[in-house]
Parts: sequence; structure tokens; C-alpha cells
Amino acid sequence: MRNVVVDGAQSAVAALRDGNTVMVGGFGGAGLPRTLIKAVLETGVRDLTVISNNAGSGGDDLTLWFEARVVRKVICSYPRSAKAFAEQYRAGEVELELVPQGTLVERIRAAGAGLGGFLSPVGVGTVFEQGKRKIEIDGKAYLLELPLRADFAFLKGRRADTLGNITYNKTARNHQPVMATAAATVAVEVDEIVAAGALDPEAIVTPCVFVDRVFLSGAL
Repeated sequence: MRNVVVDGAQSAVAALRDGNTVMVGGFGGAGLPRTLIKAVLETGVRDLTVISNNAGSGGDDLTLWFEARVVRKVICSYPRSAKAFAEQYRAGEVELELVPQGTLVERIRAAGAGLGGFLSPVGVGTVFEQGKRKIEIDGKAYLLELPLRADFAFLKGRRADTLGNITYNKTARNHQPVMATAAATVAVEVDEIVAAGALDPEAIVTPCVFVDRVFLSGAL
């Protein structure tokens, strides 16, 4: 059996490169992989495309990436509270793809399921339909939404075993299970690591087949 535990966040992000697409878990502060966010700053990478629920709220979150100017584009549902992002967006220094929250999660889920996309009525007749293919079925219009994939997913779990099976703490679960299915490399920081077989199988949310690296939160 493989052991996916690494010594810290720097090992978990070592393969990150300029121009990569990165999914970042968290809903506000719940389930935010803060150690991984800080470790990315140490790599010196630039021009990242970030897929996340939001663009930071001014704390030790994705705000740090915008302040360091490592993000080229953000795909998210709620960028409004992020001052650092807003200033760069108005200056034309960072690109925004605004996606309704349910659509964002479903596009990630579609990638994880190997689907080519899905049809959604959300956004029809609004600015969200610009640049998208519109398809009519039984007299109703839908937008073709394409899957979202990433090179990396950086997530925050509650517990993991050494194989990489993951549990989450309540609302910290948020978008993270679907993100784990849609990235080439998945790194998860957790509060506790236990031996293989110690987790209740019924409590495992993200199975180890999706996880590549695990480490204790706070360990850089």
C-alpha cells in the first residue's frame, strides 16, 4: 500500500509551475488550505489560473496571492470582498471569469466525471450567456457549460490516513470533494493523520484514489 504523507506544504507544491491552473478549496474561511496558500508564495511561480469560490477577503487567504501578483486569471463566484483582486481587475492586470456558484461546482464535477459539459438554464438572457453556445430543447434555451479541470487542487481536510483517505469538518467540506476529482495532482493539508484502516469507512468523503499528497496543516 502506498503512503502519500509528505513532510510539509513545500513538498506538496514542489511541482507547481508558471501558468498552472490551481483549484483552491474553502468557503470563506471554512476549509481554507492556508498552509498551502503560503507555501505557493515561496515557489516564485507566476501567471496562475485560480479556480475557487472567491478571490480572498483580505486575510491570510487568496488575498496573499493577489498581493504577490502571482495570479493571471481567477474563475470564481464571489470576488466582491477582495480588495486586492478588485484593484488589479480594474487596472486590467488580472482576468475574471465570473461563474454562478452552482454552475461552478457542476463544471468541476463534470470534469471529475469525464463529461464534456452540460446544459444549464442559469444565465440565459443575461451577460452570462456571452461567448457561450445556446441550445434549445423542447422550446427552452440552455447554455452549454464546459468542464473545469486543473493541474493542482489544494484542499483542507479534518483527518487523513496514510493512504490519503480524507474526512472533512462540517461546512469545511464545501466544494472540496468535487475538486479532488478534477485535478491532476491533489494535495491536502489536514489536522490529523492516522494509520491506514483507522478511519471509519462510512466517514471517508474523498477516497485515496484521488489524493496524491497529505501533510499536517501548519507544516511548511
